[in-house]
Amino acid sequence: MAPSTPRTRAAAALRMKQVALDNQDRTIRRLRAQLTTERRGLAATKKELKETQVALEASHKVIAGLTEIGLRMSKKIEKIKVKKQLVKANHVECHQKFQARIHEAEDSMQAQHLLIEALVDEKYSLLQTIHDLQEANNAPAPFDGDWEEEPEEEPEEIEDIPLGEGEIDDE
Repeated sequence: MAPSTPRTRAAAALRMKQVALDNQDRTIRRLRAQLTTERRGLAATKKELKETQVALEASHKVIAGLTEIGLRMSKKIEKIKVKKQLVKANHVECHQKFQARIHEAEDSMQAQHLLIEALVDEKYSLLQTIHDLQEANNAPAPFDGDWEEEPEEEPEEIEDIPLGEGEIDDE
């Protein structure tokens, strides 16, 4: 028994080493497969990251452009507001000037109306005085209220007399 025992032990030890190598080989293959899968995943992640970075840069450019447009629009809006205020102020000023002119014209018209009323009163007073004087003198009243309009006479036409020789036209 002794001679076969070492062979079996050596064979068993070799067998165990072979099993261990086979296990290590399977582990290495499995780890290589995992490594390949991880590399593929990493490559896909890198590709997604690059696409995201490109999209983000494009978004930043769009945002920067929109911000610039917004700033320009804000400046234009401010200018328009200032113009609107100036126009409104000018309009108010013109309106006030126009109202002042209207008041001046109304005052002038009122003064003229008062003057006309005073003149009419004076006319009636003078007519009354004339009428009273005429009654006192027993003279007929020239202004009895019946106004007769005399027809206007047309001016006579002057005939053109032809100029003779040697006469000078003074016109």
